[in-house]
Amino acid sequence: MEITTDVRWGDCKEELKSLPNDCVDLVITSPPYADQRKNTYGGIHPEEYVEWFLPVSEQLFRVLKPTGTFVLNIKEKVVNGERSTYVMELVLEMRKQGWLWTEEFIWHKKNCYPGKWPNRFRDAWERILQFNKSKKFHMYQDEVMVPMGDWANTRLRNLSGTDKIRDNSRVGSGFGKNISNWIDRNKAYPTNVLHLATECNNKNHSAAFPEGLPEWFIKLFTRENDMVLDPFMGSGTTLVVAKRMRRNSIGIDMVREYCEMVRTSLTPSELYLFEEREEYENA
Repeated sequence: MEITTDVRWGDCKEELKSLPNDCVDLVITSPPYADQRKNTYGGIHPEEYVEWFLPVSEQLFRVLKPTGTFVLNIKEKVVNGERSTYVMELVLEMRKQGWLWTEEFIWHKKNCYPGKWPNRFRDAWERILQFNKSKKFHMYQDEVMVPMGDWANTRLRNLSGTDKIRDNSRVGSGFGKNISNWIDRNKAYPTNVLHLATECNNKNHSAAFPEGLPEWFIKLFTRENDMVLDPFMGSGTTLVVAKRMRRNSIGIDMVREYCEMVRTSLTPSELYLFEEREEYENA
């Protein structure tokens, strides 16, 4: 089956309206953060961010399949020495739209910039929020398993009697473990912390995320020939990775230069460039 990559130039609030209901398996995106990227996207004040984003999330809710997942990379801005609350406020308002806030991942940026501030340390992580329309969604956990590590060779070599049964927590939490379940296994399920370096210098974009980030979530939430959407496409990392992994994809961005850059980075026969509507050209 042919894999298609659609690049759409325009405001995603409007471009998303042209997509049919329930047509996307995974939305993964990193929108402009509050007051960031003013030169390319205009910047959105923290107090206006929720109001600005809700029409987008409303359309994403419509186009996402009931079994699909929305992955949102976002970070609070520091305003006057205090973290803004717009991310928390956005989560609460999106829940009113019908979204389920299923999980929160942490992207640990291994090469974060050094610096010094009078009341805080440098940022080394960003939020990655997972939203769903239904509690029953597609999730392929085995696709992201990680090597067990050397500890398994020593820890599992000599098991005690306790290790061979369910050993309940001594603090009464209800949690327990059976160490013997891991015998003869060479992989384990990962944590919700992703350790990835940032990528900017080679992307011609001020806030490009690493290819490993969309790749991990595409593995986790989709199969081949599924549809992936990035409504704030930027340098097109999501689309490039989706194509390599044999997923169909749609990318939207209001900056024409980014759309042209993505277009030239992909095979022309498998890519469609949708021009911005005339009213945006004249705006």
